[in-house]
Amino acid sequence: MVEAVEKLTKKSEDPSKWYLQLVRMAKLADYGPVRGTFAIRPYGFAIWERIQRDLDNRFKATGHQNAYFPLLIPESYLKKEAEHVEGFDPELAWVTIGGKEELEERLAIRPTSESIICDFYRNWIQSYRDLPILINQWCNVLRWEKVTRPFLRTAEFLWQEGHTVHATPEEAREEALKMLDVYKDLFYDTMALPVLTGMKSPSERFAGAVETFTCEGLMGDGRALQAATSHDLGQNFARAFDITFLDEQQERVYPYQTSWGLSTRTIGGLILVHGDDRGLKIPPKLAPIEAVIVPIWRGNNKGEIRRQAEALYFELKDFGLRVEADLDEEHSPGWKFNEHELRGVPVRVELGPKDVEKNQAVLVRRDTGEKEFVSRKELTRRLRSLLEEIQENMLQQATELRDANTRRVETYGEFKEIIEEKRGFVFAPWDGTEETEQKIKEETKATIRLLPFEREEGKDLVSGKRGETAIFARAY
Repeated sequence: MVEAVEKLTKKSEDPSKWYLQLVRMAKLADYGPVRGTFAIRPYGFAIWERIQRDLDNRFKATGHQNAYFPLLIPESYLKKEAEHVEGFDPELAWVTIGGKEELEERLAIRPTSESIICDFYRNWIQSYRDLPILINQWCNVLRWEKVTRPFLRTAEFLWQEGHTVHATPEEAREEALKMLDVYKDLFYDTMALPVLTGMKSPSERFAGAVETFTCEGLMGDGRALQAATSHDLGQNFARAFDITFLDEQQERVYPYQTSWGLSTRTIGGLILVHGDDRGLKIPPKLAPIEAVIVPIWRGNNKGEIRRQAEALYFELKDFGLRVEADLDEEHSPGWKFNEHELRGVPVRVELGPKDVEKNQAVLVRRDTGEKEFVSRKELTRRLRSLLEEIQENMLQQATELRDANTRRVETYGEFKEIIEEKRGFVFAPWDGTEETEQKIKEETKATIRLLPFEREEGKDLVSGKRGETAIFARAY
């Protein structure tokens, strides 16, 4: 039988085509009938479930609870916070007919939930004893994007959005920064993505926020990806929605709020940072399947090899590993090797006649391709430690990629050359004006990805005025 294998475009030759091919070939997602919508297939959703479970545990460990709020938002609610509705207006999708009747008021399909949640908080909060409110919601949202790409930018996507309320501005700022650190820990510890953290420039802030904090990752093609954001909303929404409470002095005052979110676009970041010419590479902590057993049989020894593979499967599963045994008889071992590499399974366990004879197995790493022979007696323990090594190595590789593509410049000419030819993160002084920021964006297509928490002084490359460090990049 001739096995047809679709050839994956090399990442270095055409990153965009490689990405779109890989999403489909690895069975992560498929296009929906409405522009910008996608079905997340079981393997892709299993990755999202592991992100979700990990993050949800972190939220609950910091005192947050899950709730759920309505999908449809009355237009009048959105209009209460002028800056907020202006920021989202181009992306809103409206419901104007219910059944066969035209609605008296348009209903927006939520692009984010601040406005609808604030209406509930107005009724739930009466006294300082009701604070803080620490709520998170897992849901979908809809934003009418013009240019879409699976996971990275879609009209409908899955995410979590945290919405908290506090008695003082200090508590709200502490919450916003705490959740930024929660995201950072997830990216480093679980996703092996070494993000940079800092503040957004005023023009890049979330609509209605006092301050926006961000996690920015550098992708394999040198572009940046906003991976998660945390917003200090101050009293803007509380004032707009008339949320007040009696403080300890029995005075009626406005509370302070935060919101923060991470979405399925992180799966796109995972692909772009760790993927290579052979397909996905998934960090073991996120992998739906940590190891796949591929039996290699010939002729009369099929039965014995199959039995050994099944026995090994149950042994590894009982040890607590997420494992799969590929017992498909239609495809050759070589075809299976390619398929599981494409899917990014961290370790392949090969089991052939000689391995059974020697009471061993072959472990093959997806991150480096290295092989090692391990006795069956030591296999479970070695596999566990190997997965830890792979997790650490993937973070190290991603960090080296980021650092090799992070540069400081001294002239605007050098800035433009690097952005055009090499991309990556570029550190440069910025004078703090929107005029300079917009000029750089128009001339280079680079935006300020973040303002570091620790900034150095210098001369702005464009205006020549005094400035402080900003990190620029072209972004998804």
